[in-house]
Amino acid sequence: MQQTWAKKGHTPIIRSATNWKRFSAIGVITCQPTGARPGLLLRLTAGSVTKATIVQTLKALRRHTRGRVLLIWDGLPTHRAKVVQEYIASQKQWLRVARLPAYAPELNPVEYLWSAGKKKALANVCPNGIAELAARFRRHTTGWRRNTKVLTGFLKASGLFKDELSS
Repeated sequence: MQQTWAKKGHTPIIRSATNWKRFSAIGVITCQPTGARPGLLLRLTAGSVTKATIVQTLKALRRHTRGRVLLIWDGLPTHRAKVVQEYIASQKQWLRVARLPAYAPELNPVEYLWSAGKKKALANVCPNGIAELAARFRRHTTGWRRNTKVLTGFLKASGLFKDELSS
């Protein structure tokens, strides 16, 4: 027999106006080539990640970074879209792209960000809408921007910067 905290004879009802399939996030952890000085760019959007969202994110990345950038990302189909590839080709002076292997998501530092966000910021959350969900996630990740030890931990966990960050 299953037990709940509801009063006897009253079936508990969980109300949520949020459809998780309509909420997407793009995260970019920025850092020096050694992994030092990590930063976080976050784009939360209703709906799916689209080609246009990716191009907008790359433009925002340019506004928030100086110098040349090596973008290491996964194989999301929108990353390979023609308009995205054309934009990247037009930005050769500052942007290079490398793709992570599909069989190794543990190499992607952003996967650790999503895992921590889901287990901490969004654990046991029943928001009244996407705006409330996004606000809660933003509040949580603001702490990561201020105290970059968490971002450094994501970089270390990926193994991409292990030697550089241990000193």
